[in-house]
Amino acid sequence: MEFDSTVPIYLQVIRQIKKDLIQGNLQLGEKLFSTRELANRYQINPNTASRVYKELEYEGICFTKRGLGTYVTEDHNVLIKIKEEMAETAITQFVESMKSIGFIKEDVVRLVEQYY
Repeated sequence: MEFDSTVPIYLQVIRQIKKDLIQGNLQLGEKLFSTRELANRYQINPNTASRVYKELEYEGICFTKRGLGTYVTEDHNVLIKIKEEMAETAITQFVESMKSIGFIKEDVVRLVEQYY
């Protein structure tokens, strides 16, 4: 994974894990990599990997079973929430970008329908 230097690495890894979850590459209840494995997979510092899991746990996306590892939540509603949040971010960025180059709502809708 190539990192964007303008966004903290741990946030980019979190975004990728969320994307893997909504795309079905990670399943609800599935065991996640150990912190060390996560650090190796993304070529990040182990402290950063630990921060990723702490943040995901805080958001309710994963949970830790002491001595067994970290697991993806089993709550389907969390998956729906992640998908909606990612969609809102993408749409907001898109609409703001289109506004900044002078498009009005009707033009944006027409173009989306045309290209979809």
